[in-house]
Amino acid sequence: MTEKDLLLVAVVEMADGEAEAGQRYEDAVLALLERHGGTLERRMRDTGPAGSEVHVIRFRDRAGLAAYLQDPDRVALRAAVGEAVPTARVLEVRDLPAR
Repeated sequence: MTEKDLLLVAVVEMADGEAEAGQRYEDAVLALLERHGGTLERRMRDTGPAGSEVHVIRFRDRAGLAAYLQDPDRVALRAAVGEAVPTARVLEVRDLPAR
């Protein structure tokens, strides 16, 4: 990790009754990360029916994140999913030393 790296944790909540559509959407948009210097380091899904997910994502810099958020393919996918689009809470984080 360099000083410019941006480490994010996204808590993704699927729309009620739309877990499968939301997960397909996440599959598609996460595949776009690499275009913008992003890497999906970890993807986890809860074991309940809601299918919520947690993503650990790293970008080389803030410009990559901005480009990802504005990617026309991502914007189109979001529009196509409509009300089934998941909501996400994104946290910028840093690693802490183990105790």
